[in-house]
Amino acid sequence: MKKRIRQILTAVFLLISVGSLGVVLYTKQQYRVSEELYSRASVQYTSRTEEGTAETAEAPGEDPDTASPPIQVDFDALLAENEDIVGWIYCEDTPIDYLVVQGTDNDYYLRRSYDGVHSMAGTIFVDANNQPGFADCNTIIYGHNMKNGSMFAVLSRWAEQEFYEEHPVIWFLTPRRNYQIVLLGGCTTSAYSDVYTIYPQSCEEFDCYVQDIMAASDFRSEAETEEGAHYAVLSTCSYVFDNARYILLGKLVPADSAEENRSGEDGRQIQG
Repeated sequence: MKKRIRQILTAVFLLISVGSLGVVLYTKQQYRVSEELYSRASVQYTSRTEEGTAETAEAPGEDPDTASPPIQVDFDALLAENEDIVGWIYCEDTPIDYLVVQGTDNDYYLRRSYDGVHSMAGTIFVDANNQPGFADCNTIIYGHNMKNGSMFAVLSRWAEQEFYEEHPVIWFLTPRRNYQIVLLGGCTTSAYSDVYTIYPQSCEEFDCYVQDIMAASDFRSEAETEEGAHYAVLSTCSYVFDNARYILLGKLVPADSAEENRSGEDGRQIQG
């Protein structure tokens, strides 16, 4: 009887071990597929610019006339692949180099790559409740915190002052206009916090919203708020507590040296 019990326990442990190994191998395979897909997309749809700079010559975002993006994006080819693509987010010397989509809900691209195939890494996406074209006061952009460092896993690095000073600006390129996301603050928050409230129009509550994030920031930014400015909030999972998120807040500054005001894009795309 004892021998039989030992055999059963051994079989159970073996099944658990095989199952765990299978999960690990599947996860690694998913990481590899995602990395290859987005690496190919970067090679296929983007190119470096000779005159591009990662930030302005003076204080970040204060003189957009002197700024040009370090990459160019072939949006015509991208939109032929998927009309949900609204932009490309890029930050020099970080893993952030991804196309961005906006679906009709916040679930579809959570576990799908931009080609519609199931993916643990999903796709970087704009909140479905945001108006296109950064028309809202705050536009929320989501990305997974992947263990291999991809997608938005790097966001929490901005908790370090030195890392912020090396990366004060993130680029957001669109079919019609390019933007600098001039970073103002970054902090840990709850997935259910007011950070995820979307403000269609400027108001006193929104001013408080911006100031509250800046007050809680892990880094000190040299940039300043601006009356009438629009903002981007980048969000990813954090593991400090249950349902924790790490977010970055940045002021959107149009880069006028970009290909400006391209016409002919439909309303689903970023309008600029």
